[in-house]
Amino acid sequence: MWPTWRRSPARIPSSTNFSCSSFKDIQNLCKEELEPIQPKKPNIFQRVRIANAVLRTLSRPVLPKSLPPPPPPDAGTQISISLPGAEKRIVVYYTSLRVVRKTFEDCRTVRSILKGFRVSMDERDLSMDAAFLDELHSILGTKELTLPRVFIGGRYVGGVEEIRQLHETGELKKFVEGFPADAGVCEECEGNRFVLCEQCNGSHKCYMEKGGFKICSACNVNGLIRCSSCYSSVGFDPPNHKDRNH
Repeated sequence: MWPTWRRSPARIPSSTNFSCSSFKDIQNLCKEELEPIQPKKPNIFQRVRIANAVLRTLSRPVLPKSLPPPPPPDAGTQISISLPGAEKRIVVYYTSLRVVRKTFEDCRTVRSILKGFRVSMDERDLSMDAAFLDELHSILGTKELTLPRVFIGGRYVGGVEEIRQLHETGELKKFVEGFPADAGVCEECEGNRFVLCEQCNGSHKCYMEKGGFKICSACNVNGLIRCSSCYSSVGFDPPNHKDRNH
């Protein structure tokens, strides 16, 4: 006879209805319809990307498809601009600074073309005297401008593109005919068009016994004055800085 510990355990009779207070009703769970799986919400990084894309789209201006092309520039409007007191001169507004390479190259190109005709020019370097910038703003009536700007006989001609085009077609030679010939490099200023102020020695300040130091009214903020020899070569006296509120 087998020992009691080897006997097989008694089987529990099976029941069709299984229920237990500690477990959920499996039969009822199986009868319920499966709920649809909801999509996951985008994470924070995806929401940020979507928001940035929407903002970029809204920030772009919506242009109509039937937008007409801009009208061509009116040459007559430009040529109608005049420079008072320069009816017998060729005036060039330019800069000698190399901060912006294209601007410097354009200024050098225009000056080189005009000097090729060996005519005297009134060259106004904006980097040497800031008053030229205010002067050019008032003449053209705009604060946004590019250099160089050329006036021939007191009439506005244009910038580098206009001068280059007139030179290629041969019209520029007709414009500069009759102006005084170039006298060469000035011995007083060595071609710089400016000299140091003798009253303040280039400091732009003068000492007065009553009141101490005061701003010099004879020169610009850089302590420079226009070279009188360069101006006399074109038949005009240099401007008075005192009259120009400097």
